[in-house]
Amino acid sequence: MHRRSLLQLGLTGAIATAAPPAFARSTGRTFDAADFGAVGDGETINTRPIQAAIDAAAGAGGGTVVLKPGVYLSGSLFVKSNVTLLIGRGATVKGLRDIAAYPMVRTRVAGIEMEWPAGLLNIYREKNARITGEGLVDGDGKVFWDSYWAMRRDYDPKDLRWAADYDCRRPRLIHVYDSEAVEVSGLNLARAGFWTVHVCYSRDVKVSDLIIRNNLGGRGPSTDGIDIDSSERVLVERCDLSVNDDAICIKAGRDWDGLRVARPCRQVKVRDCIVRDALAGMTFGSETSGGFEDIEVSGLRIEYPVPLGIFFKSGHTRGGVINNIALKNIHLQDVATLFRVNLNWYPNYSYAQIPAGITDIPDYWRALATPVPREQGIPRIRDVRLSDIKAVGGKIGFEAAAYEEAPLRDFQFERLDWDVREAGSIANADNWRFSDCRIDTLDGTGPKVTASRGVVGL
Repeated sequence: MHRRSLLQLGLTGAIATAAPPAFARSTGRTFDAADFGAVGDGETINTRPIQAAIDAAAGAGGGTVVLKPGVYLSGSLFVKSNVTLLIGRGATVKGLRDIAAYPMVRTRVAGIEMEWPAGLLNIYREKNARITGEGLVDGDGKVFWDSYWAMRRDYDPKDLRWAADYDCRRPRLIHVYDSEAVEVSGLNLARAGFWTVHVCYSRDVKVSDLIIRNNLGGRGPSTDGIDIDSSERVLVERCDLSVNDDAICIKAGRDWDGLRVARPCRQVKVRDCIVRDALAGMTFGSETSGGFEDIEVSGLRIEYPVPLGIFFKSGHTRGGVINNIALKNIHLQDVATLFRVNLNWYPNYSYAQIPAGITDIPDYWRALATPVPREQGIPRIRDVRLSDIKAVGGKIGFEAAAYEEAPLRDFQFERLDWDVREAGSIANADNWRFSDCRIDTLDGTGPKVTASRGVVGL
């Protein structure tokens, strides 16, 4: 189904045909956006006519808004309850380069609740809504990437690295917020200005059969692929990702603000996806404050040049409990580091301190800089199971460590088949069990284990 659309982007590697929707349904009649004045000429701004078509469908009790072949320039669009936005084959929704085209909404960004520009396509506090089709959603995000790097050049010498990601406002491509029974499927997504698909505070969401290509014409900062944030009963399947940060990521709030909200991410399934380019293939964190539980990842393939396969990251101000995580049937091809746990990740970004002399301080800076007592801030990871993990051409197997007072507890590894240069290291582990595992290294030795107990079967 996707082969033709991929070739239009100059890409190869189609994935499976979309399955019937499981979490949302189409209702009502069809509304042609052209009947409301939408013009796909690549020059006309179509925000108002497309939104008028969506609003008309919602006013009729539901329906499908269709975009026929053409290029539709647009700012933020808001898909309403019982409405399907169908971006057909040959149709492109292309984001405007003006940040003013994306109105401010209350949301969560990188773990902090704050005002932030809406996405290009939004399902915001709605129920039974779908964004689907075989067309392209193009964020045209380079102007936002450039603005970020300009801010970093100003902020980094002032010890404000941690603030840049919040102060430089960039639109997400698809934003699902506080919604229920949602489907995002079938589309080609490209050049997101910020995160590509962000599912936050939502329930019963299906994200499937997406092809994400963010590294066209550059490599944009923070162009995560699919972020599942303090949401539950979420299915991600058959997605094909090339991004410049985390490909698929589980999140649940940052530091004081995340602990205040205290909303976990749970009952998430990720299956049959492929990561072709990213900083990390499957990531948990760094926003861990609300905790994760009942997360299952299966049928995942991660390929070179992705440097990091499975990644748990957090900081000593994040807190949160990560529990009952299952990763199975995963293939890593020429991935440098296979399995990393870093709970003191990127200190210049993770720990906010407001420099002396700054008086104009926004509320979200205060939230970021609010101290978290150590007993609340130490993240805890337990009951993680990895099985049937095949790795070829790796450099390092393990880079895993935690805090002495909160070791990595109750990890099970079954049927690992790893070809790596070196096995790596494990620290602060408690009750790690290996069974039927083969870790083939150049020097024939296993991982270096320190400050741990009950590590058996290596």
